[in-house]
Amino acid sequence: MTSTSMAPGPADEFSGVRVLVTGGTKGIGAAVAVRFAEAGADVVVAARTPVEEPAAGRFVSADVATADGAARLADEATRLLGGIDVLVNNAGSQTYIPGGALEAADDDWYRDLDTNLMSAVRLDRALLPGMIAQNRGVIVHITSGQARLPGAASLPYAAAKAATTVYSKGLANEVGKHGIRVNTVVPGLIETSAVTRRLDRMAADSGGDTETARRQLIERVGIPLGHPGLPADVAEVVAFLASDRAAFLTGSQYVVDGGSLPTV
Repeated sequence: MTSTSMAPGPADEFSGVRVLVTGGTKGIGAAVAVRFAEAGADVVVAARTPVEEPAAGRFVSADVATADGAARLADEATRLLGGIDVLVNNAGSQTYIPGGALEAADDDWYRDLDTNLMSAVRLDRALLPGMIAQNRGVIVHITSGQARLPGAASLPYAAAKAATTVYSKGLANEVGKHGIRVNTVVPGLIETSAVTRRLDRMAADSGGDTETARRQLIERVGIPLGHPGLPADVAEVVAFLASDRAAFLTGSQYVVDGGSLPTV
């Protein structure tokens, strides 16, 4: 009997497992790729911007916000690895709209929906037939705390992440009979380059320094643990969900936010 345990698995837990991570060259995506590679997985990472050397695995340049980009990535990753066992849909971007929903143009909505929702839908659709044929597979969708608590200046992003959550649950119900598990990971405030840029903007707007801006952001977000998370914190949960230790877990959300979401 397989038990459900968050205790770390063996060092070679993912030996021979074929993993594709989108948005995999920085932040959470890079940490996820490294976590799998260190446990023996064969990893392909994808992003729009070419890099000379990814943190882990082989790199494919692809814009998964487009139908052609997602299709090309699915084909190339399958060619490189011979199939996909674990798909981590991490690619995403957030359009900042200071004026709120009334100033959000159609293009703002389409951009965030394509990047955050449709990229996952298209890749899942392309890669699921292979998973069904092998009667196993894991899909992890990375969403955001904004799916539950939307920000005033990023409603298209929040709505896209909320839609991804609903889609993920429905997909889990459909493909479970094929031995495929689908779960969602919900990061809170994680120290990535995007957060660093946000802190720089806050400091510039207030005329202060970034450390003051950091304390203000932590207070505003309301993190009971008192500090942001690290990309590795999210990667550890993703690795757990992809492992046999989570064999009976599907259709669920796992929040990694230091307790900041004020909901039960």
